[in-house]
Amino acid sequence: MIYGAMNFPVIPVVEEIQTFAELGFDYLELAMDPPEAHYSIVSENRSAITKALENNGMEIVCHLPTFVSAADLTDSIRQASATEMKRSLSLAADLGAEKVVLHPPMISGMGSYVADRVRAYAIEFIAEMVEISKALGVTICLENMMPRNGIGVEPSELEMIFNRFPTLQFTLDTGHANLADNGKARLQELVKCFGDRIGHVHLSDNRGVYDDHLPLGIGSINFRRLAKALKGLGYNSTVTFEVFDDDRQQLLESRRYWSRLVA
Repeated sequence: MIYGAMNFPVIPVVEEIQTFAELGFDYLELAMDPPEAHYSIVSENRSAITKALENNGMEIVCHLPTFVSAADLTDSIRQASATEMKRSLSLAADLGAEKVVLHPPMISGMGSYVADRVRAYAIEFIAEMVEISKALGVTICLENMMPRNGIGVEPSELEMIFNRFPTLQFTLDTGHANLADNGKARLQELVKCFGDRIGHVHLSDNRGVYDDHLPLGIGSINFRRLAKALKGLGYNSTVTFEVFDDDRQQLLESRRYWSRLVA
């Protein structure tokens, strides 16, 4: 498997590349969020970022903006969000990313009262992103979301989306799958349903209540079972450790923990 880590967008990207290189990671997953990793800032610093990646022998996966509202009920907000996403996708292609992670738009505000309308906006947005990604030669890996997102949470809904868009790949996020999952079966079901579509993996732990992004082995996720399932599928591609701890050594410890499970 190929191991990466995600930048904290308040830290300059080049600094994050150097940190992850020193920890021995294979690639950077670039969270394209402000203040330091917005597409405009990354574009200004593209040469330095590219050079840092090349000097450290690292690749790049891009994570399209998280904090936008691409299925908002307000047209202007929805359109502005889509513009942010499309410009970020274009820059990801320019940076040489072969795959990008996309969050399904969320249901927010009054959207909960007209959820079908919001879902229609979400599908319209995903369709547009898929077409652009084809033209750019970039693979979109749609991520399963936490329950409060309202879209892209349960396997049944994701199945409808993947059936509609055959070129979409799947980002399996362990933290999201574990939230409010009292039966502890959602993660296993996602692997079972979409094993042939998994193109990227996010690993972090939690205790089922908050998306804590804890080091692996601290929370309640059964990573041993997951490792066995992914090995059984022959998965050997990118795995990002989404461990958000001030102590970056926790990234290294989580990688070692996972490596032992898949060894």
